[in-house]
Amino acid sequence: MVQIKTHKDLRVYQLAFQSALEIHEISKSFPKEERYSLTDQIRRSSRSVCANIAEAYRNRKYKKAFVAKLILCVSEASETITWLDFAISFNYLENEKHTKLIQLYDHIIGKLVNMSRQPEKWSF
Repeated sequence: MVQIKTHKDLRVYQLAFQSALEIHEISKSFPKEERYSLTDQIRRSSRSVCANIAEAYRNRKYKKAFVAKLILCVSEASETITWLDFAISFNYLENEKHTKLIQLYDHIIGKLVNMSRQPEKWSF
């Protein structure tokens, strides 16, 4: 069993981080006119999932703060899904890539919800 020392050891963080990197690469091909709207928004929300997981993990001593940050993570992941839906609707994203990322974010959301339902498992 792997000992979790930092937020970077959490599988959910690793999945969210890799997803944010992938979204960053994909969004490089979005049209220039989307730079200050869709591109910035999808990058921001995907990165925010990671940042809030880090904050949640550091606040795990305080159950309410921990759960509140995890709920914020779920919101940001849901926002990212919405931006992915816009990207596919505008034909900026291939169906296969969209499906893969949506499934990944659904998986991330599930992990975050499970963590928020059992905060005592993560506290010290």
